[in-house]
Amino acid sequence: MRVALGLDPGTVRVGLAAADPTGSLATPVAVLPRARAGELWERVRREASDRAADVIVVGLPRELDGSEGPAAADARALAADAERETGLPVELYDERFTSAQAERQLIATGTRRDRRRRTVDGVAAALMLQGWLDARRLRTGTRTG
Repeated sequence: MRVALGLDPGTVRVGLAAADPTGSLATPVAVLPRARAGELWERVRREASDRAADVIVVGLPRELDGSEGPAAADARALAADAERETGLPVELYDERFTSAQAERQLIATGTRRDRRRRTVDGVAAALMLQGWLDARRLRTGTRTG
């Protein structure tokens, strides 16, 4: 089973999520400032090392029609940076609607607006990574547990 980290790129923040060692469950790890690239990559490398990650999954925000716009180009640039900064293989995964879904989940749990703003990117990263894990499991027929 591949151990994966997930990155949800935003213009201001990057959500970081990690899969458990069985590849069954993704959880939010952190929300990191995008402007501080040195700190961002230091944290990603540390999490990758601590968790023995062997792949990074970067969310690819597609348009509703499936095409790629400016946000997707930015995600592809972040993916290239991730590969260069960590030395790990990087996969892109469609992350349409994860930020909206994360926001809805946080609202449903009663999370206050200021806390939602600080955590939504991490939750979105976990949702995106969970989708990748589930799709991989379906594609390969891998069972967990």
